Amino acid sequence: MSGVAEASVTLESRFARELPELAVAWRAEDPVAARLLVLNEPLAAELGWDSVFLRSADGVRVLTGTLVPEGAAPVAQAYAGHQFGGYSPVLGDGRALLLGEVVDAHGRLRDIHLKGSGRTPFARAGDGRAVLGPMLREYLVSEAMHALGVPTTRSLAVTATGREVARETLLPGAVLTRVASSHLRVGSFQYAASTGDVELLRRLTAHAIDRHYPLLSDADNPALALLDAVIAAQASLIAQWMLIGFVHGVMNTDNMTISGETIDYGPCAFMDAFDPAAVYSSIDTGGRYAFGNQPLAAEWNLARFAEALLPAVHEEPEAAIALAQESLAAFRQHYNAAWLAGMRAKLGLRDRAADPETTPLIEELIALMGTSRVDYTSFFRALRTAATGDDRAVRGMFLDLAGFDAWAERWRALGPDPDAMDAVNPAYIPRNHLVEEALDAAAAGDMGSFERLLGAVTAPYVERPGLERYAAPAPESFGAYRTFCGT
Repeated sequence: MSGVAEASVTLESRFARELPELAVAWRAEDPVAARLLVLNEPLAAELGWDSVFLRSADGVRVLTGTLVPEGAAPVAQAYAGHQFGGYSPVLGDGRALLLGEVVDAHGRLRDIHLKGSGRTPFARAGDGRAVLGPMLREYLVSEAMHALGVPTTRSLAVTATGREVARETLLPGAVLTRVASSHLRVGSFQYAASTGDVELLRRLTAHAIDRHYPLLSDADNPALALLDAVIAAQASLIAQWMLIGFVHGVMNTDNMTISGETIDYGPCAFMDAFDPAAVYSSIDTGGRYAFGNQPLAAEWNLARFAEALLPAVHEEPEAAIALAQESLAAFRQHYNAAWLAGMRAKLGLRDRAADPETTPLIEELIALMGTSRVDYTSFFRALRTAATGDDRAVRGMFLDLAGFDAWAERWRALGPDPDAMDAVNPAYIPRNHLVEEALDAAAAGDMGSFERLLGAVTAPYVERPGLERYAAPAPESFGAYRTFCGT
């Protein structure tokens, strides 16, 4: 590697070194004609990486994994997983590579990871490549989630490969460079447990604690302490998804992180009309991961995590199960507390947590919203005007006007804070029709729509003149929306 590159990018290889049983050394596929399409310069600065270098020919080679920095040891990670309830003992990074880790400007260790970098030994029948549209979708939505304050993996860059990828038709290929606190998943522990090597499971547990929960390093029962921490982190995360109307779409156990970050933006979408049964993924035909099912899906995944940890929790299976069940019972308490606190904040009632009136008020509002299928994001953003008595912006969204009027009168009596509401209710989200518009334009070579939408959703709480269309619901002509996993 050149001296310029070495000075600009350095990586570590802790995962590859500490858990070789879960890593296969591999190299990325060479692009035909790599072209950097979008670079997250603020994130690059957080990583301590020079954006000028990353835009150079050598920098683009680093971003696509074909130029390996000093200290890096690229690997495909092994993991198992339950996919739509069915267990697969070996999944792994079929089209992805962990390049290594970097200590960022805040002293945090972060993974640098690729998607669409070519076939690995875990690719099965896949070609290991990714299509431009889904990689841009992940960049756009993950950066929007970050701006909304939701724990998430981040997107550093999307690079066109110059290669056509065969799906239903030939589509332009791309590589996403992703940044995460780690890529440890529930599926990582399922894979380790499947080997029957309890020592490996304990080393993986210690590695996860060191990465994400260092205060637990002296715990009497590290595996149980990790289970408790992940349950709390995931309960908080799923509550945040529900509060912003986000539908992940593919909540398999290999897509649930130990860190509590959102990962793998495949068939994701933001809900328009409020509907607990909202499903957008073309492959979720049974609604397993519908909007309203997400808390239950997370709880089910965490039960699988607990099962994987059992041999490290206690040597006696019955004792291990009893301890794990006690821990799992806390998920609903954590989730309900986080969701209710978030809903109070959305209603400007953050300081009224002790008021017993707030919970039935929230429950009544959810019922009214469901009956009228109001636009979720628009309603909460516009509700601030009703706090001062002007109901015009929101009243017309409801079919049951008398019901809304009675609800609003009780709500206003609690003294909601309009300014506090603006701080938690976004004006701009990646609305599905705008995402599709941006991706279609990008596929045709025009990145302007993508960049304008990105600019809106990465400052979601600040309304700006000229961005009215980014705050508006989809037109009726947009019709029913379907998303695809993008593999």
